[in-house]
Amino acid sequence: MASRGVDIAPAEGKLGILLVGLGAVSTTLVAGVEAIKRGISKPIGSLTQMGTIRLGKRTDARVPKIKDFVPLASLDDIVFGAWDIFSDNAFEAAMNAGVLEKDLLNQVSEQLASLKPMPAVFEQNYVKRLHGENIKTGKTKMELAEQLIEDIARFKSENGCDRLVMVWAASTEIFLEETDVHRSVEAFEKGLYDNDPAIAPSMIYAYAAIKSGVPFANGAPNLTADIPALTKLAEANRVPICGKDFKTGQTLMKTILAPGLKSRMLGLEGWYSTNILGNRDGEVLDDPENFKTKEESKLSVLEHILQPDVYPDLYDGFSHVVRINYYPPRGDNKEGWDAIDLFGWLGYTMQIKIDFLCRDSILAAPLALDLALFMDLAQRAGMKGVQEWLSFYFKAPQTAPGLYPEHDIFIQLMKLKNTLRHMKGEDLITHLGLEYYD
Repeated sequence: MASRGVDIAPAEGKLGILLVGLGAVSTTLVAGVEAIKRGISKPIGSLTQMGTIRLGKRTDARVPKIKDFVPLASLDDIVFGAWDIFSDNAFEAAMNAGVLEKDLLNQVSEQLASLKPMPAVFEQNYVKRLHGENIKTGKTKMELAEQLIEDIARFKSENGCDRLVMVWAASTEIFLEETDVHRSVEAFEKGLYDNDPAIAPSMIYAYAAIKSGVPFANGAPNLTADIPALTKLAEANRVPICGKDFKTGQTLMKTILAPGLKSRMLGLEGWYSTNILGNRDGEVLDDPENFKTKEESKLSVLEHILQPDVYPDLYDGFSHVVRINYYPPRGDNKEGWDAIDLFGWLGYTMQIKIDFLCRDSILAAPLALDLALFMDLAQRAGMKGVQEWLSFYFKAPQTAPGLYPEHDIFIQLMKLKNTLRHMKGEDLITHLGLEYYD
């Protein structure tokens, strides 16, 4: 049944995308958008720019591009801002990151050089391997949050932006578990005044965004906004939030392959995954406390997809090992090796080997763009709180309290597109043809 749709405010004026972290992912995103606007490149990997959506029956032949179906902000209307612990402008940072070729960067150098990062909220304890100088100071974490709120308001005013979104594209913080300070807005705000060590810098950014009415997407596995205090604040302030951890290389492969194995009722004895990565992310994850955060994100995927409690004969007790090794010569060109031990009819064993030589930031940049555009759409459509329909983009998707996350990428994509259909009052696609019952 088609719904009446929802009222969506038009995407008029400028959209400011505020990036936390101006490293490999952010500079690849900014340079890419500028290159696409100039016709130098195409937006490969971006669902908002290249994806289509089927409407109605297959025989109707209605398959518009998503960007022509729902009112998304145009790339020409995007303005970028950023915070970073290093003072390099986006051109310098992109050259240092080494993801994109110099020839491409030189073609958009003017736009990149004009993007200078604001001083960042940073505390060494949460990311021990990085040492920056472009850092805010304040007596309390609440004072730092207020400085971010001022940054947000100033950026919006100086750049003539009508709307803003914020995307965390900075490093993985040390592993944190939910504590009392995270369980209510009052406790969290008291913790900001008290400099509670359980409140990480990413939480301060999320708080500042939500208090400013700015949608917040978390591209790292940090706890960040996945706590009751900030989900409640987002609901109260009618602000969309989503996360966690961009789904790029190895985990992307798992969410494609594991549903296929499960659909054929093939059993799994073990899945061994190792990565070599040489960029700033690899350096940060070389610290055991930061790796723990990433490991939790990566390990959760197979358990939820395969449901060993439902299919104990196939998946109970399978071995799942994840390793990340920092290897500087590799730079941003990550390599993920997977050894998969499975079994089929009569218990006979089989193996799958994968060697995915991928480019981390090339895979992550279009995700960051899509999330910014979809989160802006969500806010204009009056949506608030956790945007579970955007799970498609994350390794460890945030969910409403009490719900397990959906990791199957094909179910995630169906949910995303059905949400867009619902917004516009179109029939949801269930693949259940009524002709079967005529």
